[in-house]
Amino acid sequence: MQSYRADLLEIADELTEAYVEVFTAPPFEHRDPAETRAAFRQRLEGDVRRAGFQAWIERSADGRIAGFVTGWTTPAPFRTDRSYGAVLKRLGAEQVDELLVGALEIDELGVLAQARGTGLGRRLLEAATAEHPRAWLLAWNQNFDTLAFYRRIGWTEPPVHGPETDIIVFLAPTRTP
Repeated sequence: MQSYRADLLEIADELTEAYVEVFTAPPFEHRDPAETRAAFRQRLEGDVRRAGFQAWIERSADGRIAGFVTGWTTPAPFRTDRSYGAVLKRLGAEQVDELLVGALEIDELGVLAQARGTGLGRRLLEAATAEHPRAWLLAWNQNFDTLAFYRRIGWTEPPVHGPETDIIVFLAPTRTP
C-alpha cells in the first residue's frame, strides 16, 4: 500500500477511472460516468490542497488500482456546503465540534469489484486511521452492503439529535493507547 499527499495528482487520471468504476456500479448505477468522472477530477484538484490531506492506494498484482481511500483533517469552523449542513443538523453543533472537528475525515473509500471480499477495505481504513485518534466518514443510507461493512468492522453511529437524512455518520473504532 502506498500513501500520497499532493503527489496524488501524478496518478489522478488513473485514480479517477478507478473512482468511476466503483461509483457508477450498483448501487450507484444511476450516476452518469462522464459526469462522475468530471466532478471527481475537479474535486480531487482542490482536495489535495486541504490541510492534512492524505490518500492510500493499493494495487492488484497486475499493477492496477484495486482500492483507495482519501481524507483530511476536518477544519473549524465546520463547513455547511455539500453534505456538511445535513451532518450539522443531524448531529448538532456540540457533537460536531466534539467528534468531527479536528478528526480525520474519510472522504472516499473505494474497492474495485475484483478486490472485494479480500479485506482490502478494512486494510485501507486501518492505514488511514492508524495515526489518528479520531476519524469519521459519511455513507449513503441506501448502500446497505457498505453500511453492514462499516458496522461489522466496528465503526459506530453517534446519537442523532436532528432530522433523519439520506446520509449516515460513522465514527472509527476508539483506539486505546
